[in-house]
Amino acid sequence: MRLDRHLHRIGNDIVAVYLVVTDDGVTVVDAGLAGHFRELTAELAALGRTPADIRGVVLTHGDTDHLGFAERLRRDHGVPVFVHSADAARARGEVKVKNSWGHARLGATAGFLWYAARKGGLRTTYLTQVSEVADGDVLDLPGSPRILRLPGHSPGSVAVHVTEADAVFVGDGLTTRHVLTGRRGPQPAPFTDDREQALASLDRLAEVRAKWVLPGHGAPWSGGVQEAVRQVQAAARPE
Repeated sequence: MRLDRHLHRIGNDIVAVYLVVTDDGVTVVDAGLAGHFRELTAELAALGRTPADIRGVVLTHGDTDHLGFAERLRRDHGVPVFVHSADAARARGEVKVKNSWGHARLGATAGFLWYAARKGGLRTTYLTQVSEVADGDVLDLPGSPRILRLPGHSPGSVAVHVTEADAVFVGDGLTTRHVLTGRRGPQPAPFTDDREQALASLDRLAEVRAKWVLPGHGAPWSGGVQEAVRQVQAAARPE
C-alpha cells in the first residue's frame, strides 16, 4: 500500500509495518509479525526491489508484535536491526514482559488475537544481534531516520522521524485504533508499561513537524503531529 512518494505500508490497521523507499534503498520501520514477510516481499517486488535493497530495520521498541520478520532479514539477508539500548534486551527475549490488558471488548480483542495467530504471532523469533541506538542518533540509512526517545510504552520506545518522507513513525507511543476496544482515532496505546511517562513523552513528540504520524496499530494519520498529540491527550483525560 503506497501512502506517499517515499512511504509504503504492509499489514493493516491491526498491525502495521512501514517502508521508506528512496533511490538509495529501503528502510523498514518495525517488522510486525512473522507472517508479514510474504507481504514484504510482494510489496518489494511490486516496486522492482528485493530484500537485498533493504539497508536496515529500525524498531520503535522491542515488543513481540514489532519483531516479526526482523531476525529473518538479519540472519538470511544480512540486514542490520536497530533498537534503542533500553529495549535491546527486550528485543533479544532476555526480558519477559507482563502486559496489563485493561479495558477490552470481546469482538475487538478476538479480532486482534485471531489476526496475530494467523500471521504467526503466537511464536516469536527474537533477535540474536541488534545494533543499539540512542536519542538523537541519525542513522546512515535511506531517508536518514532520526531517533527520538519516547519512553513509557517501554523503556526504549522511540519515534523515528524521516524528514524526506514528511513522516514520524511512533510505534506504540500512541495508537489510532485500540486493538482491545476497537476505538478509532489518536489515543493512548494499550499494553503500556508506564502510562504517565508515555503521556509525558508526547510533549517531546509534539516538537516534531511532519504531515504523517504512523503508528504500529491503526490507520495512518495525515493531520499533523500536533493535532494527533492533542487528541491523545484529550482521550487520556478522565471522563
